[in-house]
Amino acid sequence: LNPVAGLPAARERLARPDAAEALAPAVRRLVEEHRLDPAAIRGTGRDGRITKEDVLRFLAQGEPPAQGEPEPAEKPAAAPAPPAPAPPPPVEGGQVRRPLTPIRARIAERLLLSRQSTATLTTFTECDCGEVAALRALYREEFKARHGVPLGYMGFFVKAVCDALRAFPDLNSWIEGAEIVENREIHIGVAVAAEQGLAVPVLRHADRLSLPEVEREIARLAARVREKKVTLEELSGGTFSITNAGSYGALMGTPILNPPQSGILGTYAIQEKPVVRNGQVVVRPVMVLALSYDHRLIDGKTAGLFLRRVADFVEHPGRALLEI
Repeated sequence: LNPVAGLPAARERLARPDAAEALAPAVRRLVEEHRLDPAAIRGTGRDGRITKEDVLRFLAQGEPPAQGEPEPAEKPAAAPAPPAPAPPPPVEGGQVRRPLTPIRARIAERLLLSRQSTATLTTFTECDCGEVAALRALYREEFKARHGVPLGYMGFFVKAVCDALRAFPDLNSWIEGAEIVENREIHIGVAVAAEQGLAVPVLRHADRLSLPEVEREIARLAARVREKKVTLEELSGGTFSITNAGSYGALMGTPILNPPQSGILGTYAIQEKPVVRNGQVVVRPVMVLALSYDHRLIDGKTAGLFLRRVADFVEHPGRALLEI
């Protein structure tokens, strides 16, 4: 860059022995940094010497620089506010594109595989949840104190599904090539929604677990999913699945099979509905149940009977305790 007009003369004055004596080192640095003419600054120190405060006051008042010199590029001022975050770059047509996350890409792959590899059909029924609701209201606090987890609805549905799978084992089986694979053990996958996407951890040997053990295992696996600590082993090996869209307010839906499984039960929000009981119209808490299944292996009759058995278990939970 070319020397600024007037700056060499100012530097020459500052370099003289008398000038060096007149300006303290801190004052000298400020004057040179801002390319000021010391003669233009009124000194308030002893014998009229320029102090650091004199230079700062001079700059704060916005006094012009030495004759012939340009305005300084920057002036001391309050710290600027941090810049606002830049808006996303506009995209032609008002669209924004972002890549799929790895877990969302995996979910998409699995769902597409389900549609392409199974003949999915969904059958519905309604379930009266009044008896379970009464049990929860009566024993909720005692259950939590004794077992350390809340008494929810999902534990009852897991036990009901295990009971129905023993009666209708085709729903615990699947087709592999030209063969039917019959699973003699019952491992129930329970869908858990988390920030990173939907995961289906598996309750091993769910039919061997008591209701409190089922509730504890569901709580443990759900926490591991949400804390992103769940392992591949905990997500693998399910033979049947349950999904609870009702916890998000959904009233009805058609669950998608989790390959290679042949069945998945969807539970939905409970609604107060008028129903007929013993010739009387009464209001009861009713839930829609949806069973999606592979129609290549399970026919409509089996699906309907399976659903009815699940609903009967939930509507009369005392029967299960008496094994009748």
